[in-house]
Amino acid sequence: MRSALAHPRAGRPARGMVLIAVLWIVASLAIIVTGVTRTIREEARMMALARQDVQAQALGDAAIQVALQTIVANNTPINRMLQSEIQYRGVVMQVRAMPLNGLIDINSASVPLLTKAYAVAGGLPAAQAEALAQATVQLREQRGPTGLQERFEAEEDLLKVPGISYDLYARLFPFVTADLRGRGLVNPLAAPVEVLTILAGGNAAAASAIAAKRDAGEPGVDMTALDGAFLDSSAVRRIRMEARVPMADGIWMRVSRSVDLTARSRDGAPWYSFRTGSSVEPVVRNP
Repeated sequence: MRSALAHPRAGRPARGMVLIAVLWIVASLAIIVTGVTRTIREEARMMALARQDVQAQALGDAAIQVALQTIVANNTPINRMLQSEIQYRGVVMQVRAMPLNGLIDINSASVPLLTKAYAVAGGLPAAQAEALAQATVQLREQRGPTGLQERFEAEEDLLKVPGISYDLYARLFPFVTADLRGRGLVNPLAAPVEVLTILAGGNAAAASAIAAKRDAGEPGVDMTALDGAFLDSSAVRRIRMEARVPMADGIWMRVSRSVDLTARSRDGAPWYSFRTGSSVEPVVRNP
């Protein structure tokens, strides 16, 4: 009898250990399932964002193509910034056509103009801005193995200039170009307000007033607040097209395409695209 009664008592610790092991397994499986579910949700969210990016890119490109067709059909030289709203597939987008001489040409701009750009847009002290402008001109005028000047091939080449950090380059990038072979002057009728601010020596109020009157189509806008030594209102055939595409949660994607209206592309279009890009505008929320 004692032997028979001893067996169930001896088995209780074993059954308890089994129960604990089962509970641990169930808890581990729950943690794994939770982690997998979270990963799937995160991947699904990333896929949705990627799909939105692709759709916005395609919509922006379509709006730019429509605007370019209108520009080519008019067959009129562009000497000022053009802005319009284009609806495509039910989406209203803001499209801007900007002649490249509305930007600062890093291959032709003089030391004084580059100094203003580095001081105003770059936020550098005057002495440092001038030294950096001289270093920029010295670098672009170096002779290569063929004896030709080492021009900047792209805006990113500014990072080759000693003293230009990536942070400084990021502040300058939207307002410069390396794709225009001109005299290094700026067309105020085509310049964004930030470039007008550079030409006004940092006077943002004066630049905004000029931009507002110009964009409203007022004739004879007073440009005396700008440094006349850097101004030129001639037309060019190279323009930067930008489409501002609305996305979810108040986000905007800016799609850009630089085109040459004097050359035809291989697909038969009456213009040649030589630079494309896109960026997402940061969301500005009211407190």
